[in-house]
Amino acid sequence: MGLSVEQQAFCGRLGHEFGRPELLRSALTHPSMSSTVRADNQRLEFLGDRVLGLVMAEAVMAEDLEAPEGSLAPRFNALVRRETLAEVARALDLGSALRLGRSEMIAGGRKRDAALADAMEAVIAAIYLDAGLDAARAVVLRHWGRRVAVAETLARDAKTALQEWAQARRQTPPSYDEIARAGPDHAPVFTIRARLQSGEEASATAGTKRAAEQAAAQALLGQIETDTE
Repeated sequence: MGLSVEQQAFCGRLGHEFGRPELLRSALTHPSMSSTVRADNQRLEFLGDRVLGLVMAEAVMAEDLEAPEGSLAPRFNALVRRETLAEVARALDLGSALRLGRSEMIAGGRKRDAALADAMEAVIAAIYLDAGLDAARAVVLRHWGRRVAVAETLARDAKTALQEWAQARRQTPPSYDEIARAGPDHAPVFTIRARLQSGEEASATAGTKRAAEQAAAQALLGQIETDTE
């Protein structure tokens, strides 16, 4: 069975043409489909976590040749944590290509950090199995982009870092507003907008308000870093 239209479009955004498209199909199959399909993305997720870890470990070491291990570790963790994976997945609109069971779809699985992060790891593994480590590394570095360069900032508590940035420029503390809520009461999905007095803003979605606020602050920090270069 071939890829769906949504999966083909995702493949284009990802920037990798699969010689074995069934690998991508498995990577985009959530475990909630396990009763109707033979292959979901759990095993690929396991492998993708290790491939991503290797690529990010190489990247943070190359970014700062003098940093001790104690400084590298938090930067590495910021780049491979669930929130970052979900952020990259959203930038690629991975959710639109996911194959979900009915219950997971009703629960808002296309927007949930856990589902997006797991699938993103699985996609990395699919690229690795399809074309090797160099291909996987190239895709990861392309889509993680400047996050590697600003990993030291991301490693700090994002809300605290954003507030310190605002205070240093004599601005009022950032505001955080809930702009959307989806999913059932037992598994809500929140979208929070972080906004600075100077007008910059960024939004993020997560399974708790706190996580969404942190992710929005992190996204806004990254935006500020880019705008001020």
